[in-house]
Amino acid sequence: MNEQKQAETTDTSGRSQSSEKASRLSELACAIGFLTRLPPALRAGHPPLARCVWAFPVAGALVGGIGALVALAGVLLGLPALATGFLAVGSMIIATGALHEDGLSDTADGMGAFTRERALEIMRDSRIGTYGALTLIVMTGLRASAISGIVSVSGAPEAGRLIAIAGALVAAAALGRASCGLVLASLDPARKDGLGAQCGRPGPAALAVAFGFSAALAFVFLPVGVALCGILAGLVPVLWLIRSARRRLGGQTGDIVGAASVLCETTALLAFAALL
Repeated sequence: MNEQKQAETTDTSGRSQSSEKASRLSELACAIGFLTRLPPALRAGHPPLARCVWAFPVAGALVGGIGALVALAGVLLGLPALATGFLAVGSMIIATGALHEDGLSDTADGMGAFTRERALEIMRDSRIGTYGALTLIVMTGLRASAISGIVSVSGAPEAGRLIAIAGALVAAAALGRASCGLVLASLDPARKDGLGAQCGRPGPAALAVAFGFSAALAFVFLPVGVALCGILAGLVPVLWLIRSARRRLGGQTGDIVGAASVLCETTALLAFAALL
């Protein structure tokens, strides 16, 4: 009888562990499918996005890895540093379908409105305005310039240099996606419908895993001081955006979440470029 009970307990424990593993894989697939155009595709019945926040930086690391491969190819082929930077940014935009850039442009247009209602109306409009267009130009140029600064260190390509280039792009992209979770956790939805309301609110554990993973990438591939400064610099515009969204909109939208990712990634890259 005792042996039978022990076997049942073992079987239940095994099924529980298997179910938890399947749940984590489903959340990872959901994060990749939602934040990128890479397989696996997002399917019906996926987990709530709030539960997938821990895996957002993994999707970001994949996107940053694509940009890193392009940047390294540009370095090894002897392309101009600025051209390499724009090619790397372009490859990452293609990998995400310009998801975050769309949010950035809509946020810039909406924040120029005089009332909350008008701001939300503008942000829902698919057309791009002057503020949105100029913001995209500036931020894309800053990212490309930062990457060009990272890859233009004098001297022949060496293993350590190439690792630093790849690490900077991967860590910045991962940190940018982790900041999406920070926005979702800090603000209520500004409207009852829309992506921001559908995402839900991630818990502290998911946020801790997201930022822990992002920080680990930075500290593994970059000098400690450089990594720390890049992480802190990346958080500054995100905290400013959270404050502005709370004051102007009364909460977050999907556009605010996307804008946070671009602002964080760009600022982190600029810090890495200044210190490497």
